[in-house]
Amino acid sequence: MLFKSKKDIVGIDIGSSAVKLVQLKEVKGGYQLQNLGLLPLPPEAIVDHSIMDPTVVQDTVRNLVESLKIKTKNVATSISGHSVIIRKITLPIMSEEELESSIQWEAEQYIPFDINDVNIDFQILGPDAKDPSQMNVMLVAAKKDFVNDHVGVFADIGLTPVVMDIDCFAVENMFEASYGSGAEAIVALINIGASGMNVNILKAGESVFTRDIQVGGNMLNEELQKRLGVSGEDAERLKLGGKVEDVDAAEVAEVLADAAESLAQEVQRSLDFFSATSADEKVQKVFLAGGVSRSAQVISALEERLGIPIEVINPFAGIHYNEKEFDPEYVRAVGPLMSVATGLAMRRVGDK
Repeated sequence: MLFKSKKDIVGIDIGSSAVKLVQLKEVKGGYQLQNLGLLPLPPEAIVDHSIMDPTVVQDTVRNLVESLKIKTKNVATSISGHSVIIRKITLPIMSEEELESSIQWEAEQYIPFDINDVNIDFQILGPDAKDPSQMNVMLVAAKKDFVNDHVGVFADIGLTPVVMDIDCFAVENMFEASYGSGAEAIVALINIGASGMNVNILKAGESVFTRDIQVGGNMLNEELQKRLGVSGEDAERLKLGGKVEDVDAAEVAEVLADAAESLAQEVQRSLDFFSATSADEKVQKVFLAGGVSRSAQVISALEERLGIPIEVINPFAGIHYNEKEFDPEYVRAVGPLMSVATGLAMRRVGDK
């Protein structure tokens, strides 16, 4: 899943509601923001992380790249959803070369798809704390046709995907660069997009639990449409705190509170499952990313249900930018949406 070359790179995140782009330049002590933008996608262009309308997605990517005058053709992008499997496994200590040659066989027992239908990648995390003769390995498998659909979007418009990442690891990459890797003992990075969420729990900077959940911010819109009889456009406006004529604000608040509570329950189930399978270790803080993190109702529901601090991630916290080129208010407003794209923009060609 890694394609290699060595040039400038641009991070492009194809989400279910928008295409997001970030370009960074490495400078002394961090990164400088070079480019930033997003364009919305129409509903049904992406469904359950799968590209249903390649032409529309390609046109959106092309328009975004052209409008920002991006020169490089090299793209880092990412995938997530039920066609991607992430497993932390334990294997006898061996070199990377030895694992490379045996990974197909090792992976077979952990992957619920035909091994010939998937691309496999791995990262050796280091010796197992309980048994030094064993090592922990992060195993990732993605269906080939799913990967090819994403690669095709770029290839057909003259762009070259040189890095294929996973959404939750792109957010982790951004988090480490902006917040440091060992700041908190156990934290959850939760990226809630329109149609799904990724949960990635880090312990001392290492990913120890990941989960993709096929529920996202669209749930809030759908409940508003169903219960208040408003259009999709009006539902989006109401979700983000706007007003719509003849719609009672108290009713909107009630619908959003109910939907936010359902989302919070999904998050709690994942954190509870982690605790139950990790010797009762508990997450001490949640960092929230994705468009839904702009919803006050969701943050409030999470704080109440989880009883731990919730912080909305600012992916540009550790990134320098020229305030004459980028409006700080705009950068702050779109920040939560840009977490995956920012993590992708930090990748370098040939990264593992």
